[in-house]
Amino acid sequence: MQSFTNGNVRLLKHQRSIIAEDDLDRRWQEATGEPVSEVIFLSKHTAVSNRPALTVHPIGVPHLREDGTLPQGGIPGWAAIPNPRIGPWLRLMQKIAAEQGLVPEFEITLEATHHGPVTRTPTMFVEIGSTEEYWGRQDAAQAIALVLWKGLGLEDGNDVGSWQGNGEKVLLGIGGGHYAPRHMDIVIKDGVWVGHLLSGYSLPMDTPSQVNGKTCGEVAGMWKHSIKVSYEATKAAFPGGEVIAHLDHKSFKGWQKNAVTSYLQEENIRIGKPSDFF
Repeated sequence: MQSFTNGNVRLLKHQRSIIAEDDLDRRWQEATGEPVSEVIFLSKHTAVSNRPALTVHPIGVPHLREDGTLPQGGIPGWAAIPNPRIGPWLRLMQKIAAEQGLVPEFEITLEATHHGPVTRTPTMFVEIGSTEEYWGRQDAAQAIALVLWKGLGLEDGNDVGSWQGNGEKVLLGIGGGHYAPRHMDIVIKDGVWVGHLLSGYSLPMDTPSQVNGKTCGEVAGMWKHSIKVSYEATKAAFPGGEVIAHLDHKSFKGWQKNAVTSYLQEENIRIGKPSDFF
């Protein structure tokens, strides 16, 4: 693997699929003796819509059972520690993309938590999408390069998105679609921090039995585990912060919302309104 250096930043150029690069942080430290503080994967993004986009997101497959298949890497039931830069870099990416003339052609967006590879340090993906035509766009690549240049403090020593741990609030997104529109509405505001974003597909629920039109019994499925490990990983990413769940209420059926809110209360996880994050 070719590697390049600038200050404390190491850029690795590899020939394999990114999701096959499990334990890249540990392997780098074993090979070089250098401890790794964070991992940022630069990747191509694909989407059914084929819409041009620049995206950023946390990783993990917390909703998969141990016997589940892993179409995109990771370990079943695992959520990586999210990189605290995700929220600040989304806003930085929006600013740079606008300055570079990529907006409105390109959508600048979060994505929900998904895929591998396995890491042990705070991790995020930064992606260019969504087809081969856009993967090769020099102006899109230049925008991502500027996000790295400014975001990692290579320009002037002032990086963007370092967590200082002074009791600030952190959004844990629960529910909604893959591009997390209701959570996006909050995270685009200055000063908002974000951890994991669990879309509907990361909250698999078995439909419970009904008696006289009312739900009875436990709502089975991996949804509780998904919330629990994502909450714990987000807390680990933001020591000293207050992790608050933000629900996309309209994405849930009544019985689903009741199950989620009851579980969050059991786990003493605060549920917040948009205004709670500002």
